[in-house]
Amino acid sequence: MQLTHINVAGEAHSAKAETAREARAEALGLMTAKTLQMIVDGSHHKGDVFATARMAGIQAAKRTWKLIPLCHPLMMIKVEVNLVAEPEHQRVRITSLCRLSGKTGVEMETLTAASVASLTIYDMYKAAQKDIVIDQLRLLSKSGGKSGDFQAVTHD
Repeated sequence: MQLTHINVAGEAHSAKAETAREARAEALGLMTAKTLQMIVDGSHHKGDVFATARMAGIQAAKRTWKLIPLCHPLMMIKVEVNLVAEPEHQRVRITSLCRLSGKTGVEMETLTAASVASLTIYDMYKAAQKDIVIDQLRLLSKSGGKSGDFQAVTHD
């Protein structure tokens, strides 16, 4: 298998065709019912956790190239972060979407968005609950590019 970031001489490089590309990711923030209720009620003194986490995720997607070696600065045409409280599972589901027309995929950007949004929830609520678990950070789907489309198997 030829790696896309390494040429036959073992040197780092990137040379791909420009195509429409999109990727989706998710992460889960697992917490107590009490902490989740605080988030839903907005009763924490730090304010609207979903709005703050959404903004953090969007900013993170746009700055992925500064964090991950061999990622490029990308001109994304869409970055979206959604957060949904799921009280029946005592968790927040964080989903992200990144889209562009370019020469490289946006998998790392969408994973970074979901990751940083979940870390922001932890940061805002660590005083209330230190053992919040960030779980199942994963790529849900991707389209475009040389490697083609991918769709993860969903379990719940």
